[in-house]
Amino acid sequence: MYDFGLLAPEMILLVGALTVFCLDVAFKSESKSGLSYMAISVLTLSAALLAVILQMDVPPQVAFGMMDVDAFARFIKLTIFSGMVLTAIAGGRYMNRRSKNQGEFWTFYLMVSLAMSVAASANNLVLIYISIEFLSITSYMLAGFLREEKGSNEAGLKYFLYGSIASAVMLYGISLLYGATGSLYLRDIATFFAASMNTAGEMSGLGFVAIPATILTLVGLGFKASLAPFYQWAPDTYEGSPTPVAIYLSTASKAAAFAVIVRVFVVGLAPFEVNWVPVLAGFSIITMTMGNLAALRQTNVKRMLAYSSVAQAGYVLMGLVAVAADSQSGMNGLNGVLIYLFAYIFTNVGAFLVVMALEETVGSTDINAFNGLVRRAPWLAAMFVIFLLSLTGIPLTGGFLGKFYVFGAAIQHQYFWLAAAGMINAGIAAFYYLNVVRAMFFDSEEEISGVTGGAAVLDVPVGTQVSLLICTLATLWIGIYPITVINWVNDASNQLFRLPF
Repeated sequence: MYDFGLLAPEMILLVGALTVFCLDVAFKSESKSGLSYMAISVLTLSAALLAVILQMDVPPQVAFGMMDVDAFARFIKLTIFSGMVLTAIAGGRYMNRRSKNQGEFWTFYLMVSLAMSVAASANNLVLIYISIEFLSITSYMLAGFLREEKGSNEAGLKYFLYGSIASAVMLYGISLLYGATGSLYLRDIATFFAASMNTAGEMSGLGFVAIPATILTLVGLGFKASLAPFYQWAPDTYEGSPTPVAIYLSTASKAAAFAVIVRVFVVGLAPFEVNWVPVLAGFSIITMTMGNLAALRQTNVKRMLAYSSVAQAGYVLMGLVAVAADSQSGMNGLNGVLIYLFAYIFTNVGAFLVVMALEETVGSTDINAFNGLVRRAPWLAAMFVIFLLSLTGIPLTGGFLGKFYVFGAAIQHQYFWLAAAGMINAGIAAFYYLNVVRAMFFDSEEEISGVTGGAAVLDVPVGTQVSLLICTLATLWIGIYPITVINWVNDASNQLFRLPF
């Protein structure tokens, strides 16, 4: 029973999802507004978030031998649930108006939150695979949820086809790890590889399997994190999916994927860090470069943010490349990853919510729909500027703190070429982010064309306004007064390095 208490957030999400499902089956009606299901979902996610907060001071434990309930897992869950709550509050009306199957949507929404929560704690290869597959399958359904819309159907189908291949490749990599080590547990795998190292620091025996297994496993995990070259699904899926689905795919889902990547590499594959660091460094440079260069050409802001999220994944990966448990500067790489993910949740959720507000009013997400936004909705334009500056990495925003920590870790670890690549890419990104700012502040709304609402005054729902305000305040809070977040991430990263179990 004690183990069930450790998994209180997951149990709350499961009960909430089943409640919505049963109510939907019992009271099937074509005239339902979906507000009751939305309210249950928001309360369920808020309760799960509260359960995580109440566990903050609980010593590290293992639930059922397969799930680590430690500071690292709790921080990732706090990040994921925060993003999911904000998205549910802001995007609920959007989905309820576009689909008659609200009960199904909110059931899947809670189930995908459960899948991400399990993935954040999993220390067993089978559970990692199951949670990633659970996350993937529910995401396929949500991406293609609006069956009457061609874009949503295309998004779900492309996501499914790419995901199926990536999943098969990842499973092959997992099978190699198990075949070589005889264990499914990350710590046992690390022990085996450590024992297979000879005095010269080279692999012996079956240790050579680690390299192909690592690359194959990274394919599946890189797909979920939208690392290059496994990101081809992201732009079309984000653009075609319902915007609330695109929001969680680009934020919470990415955080869950990086949580798994960190556990697999920092725990299971730690003994031959010297082998996988160059691989991840290469992925980091390719990901940020391809994402930024593709974003430069976009005229659709929603699609631009999709490519931007690819580039942001490359920056996050820099922190993992520069992981150093014995860092004397306080920048151990892993804390940079966590700070970046936490700041990115609020920044990107906020940015997508602004896009959703425009989409609901004028029926378009093209950049010309943002022309003169400062005169139609000055508060909305001001918030979007803050989010874009944070994505760029301008001081006094959460995005700056994240970049400061991952770049600082790379420089401290003497990966100067990696840090230089990151800085160059940050400069490239500033061009397309500030291009949106130019449209909002310096272009006339009279130049808007091809949109259904013209230069109409924006009618932003109260839920969206609340979520936007929280995202704005959180983005500024992390950048101006970061000490609380820094203490959280230092505790989380240090626990993972100490391997307390």
